[in-house]
This record gives sequence, structure tokens and C-alpha cells, in this order.
Amino acid sequence: MKFWIQILILLISLQHFGFMILEMFLWTKPVGRKVFRTDEAFARASKALAANQGLYNGFLAAGLMWSLFAALTDRDQIQIFFLICIVVAGLYGGATVNKRILVVQAVPAILALSGLFLFRF
Repeated sequence: MKFWIQILILLISLQHFGFMILEMFLWTKPVGRKVFRTDEAFARASKALAANQGLYNGFLAAGLMWSLFAALTDRDQIQIFFLICIVVAGLYGGATVNKRILVVQAVPAILALSGLFLFRF
């Protein structure tokens, strides 16, 4: 089961790299505007904010990716830290921006955290 938790963590990391690309490079492009349901004027006006948000998603993705290659003695702590960061970001985004963020971002991280705790002890 631990293998599948690591696969889920890999997928969450890839998801956040995808968020980073969308927010940093595709925010004003048609695909970015479609994903985030924004119009061209809003996308242009908020481009710098989105890029900053994308950078943070890149850090979360990099942290989870790092955890997959970390020494076994450090892996759980690194994964727990970055997954909690994602859960908090997902809860905040779901409460303040769009409920979809809760489902897309927080729920996978909660599942991974639950698996880590369930199979750790």
C-alpha cells in the first residue's frame, strides 16, 4: 500500500507542476483562461499575481518531488509538511476563491496524508 501512496504523491506533485505552468505561462492564453474561467481583460490585469501563485505551486511540487527521492528516514516528514501546505492552500482557496479548489487540490493531499498516517503506525 505504501507504494500506492507514493504514486499518489507523485501525481499530486505533477498536478502542482501543471498548476505552475498554467499560472506562470498560460494564464493569458486561451487554455489558461478556459481552465480558470477568466476573460482576457482579467487575465491581463492579474498576470503578475497568477505568476506569483504559480511559483508557489512550483515550490510545492518540487518539495513533494524531493520527498520521493529523500532518504527513507526523512521521507515521511518531508511529505507530511508539503501535503499539509497543500491542504491549507486548498482549504483557503476553496473558501475564498472557488469550491473546486477544495476538491482538486485539498482532497488528493488529504487522501495522501491519511494513507501516510494509516500505514506509518
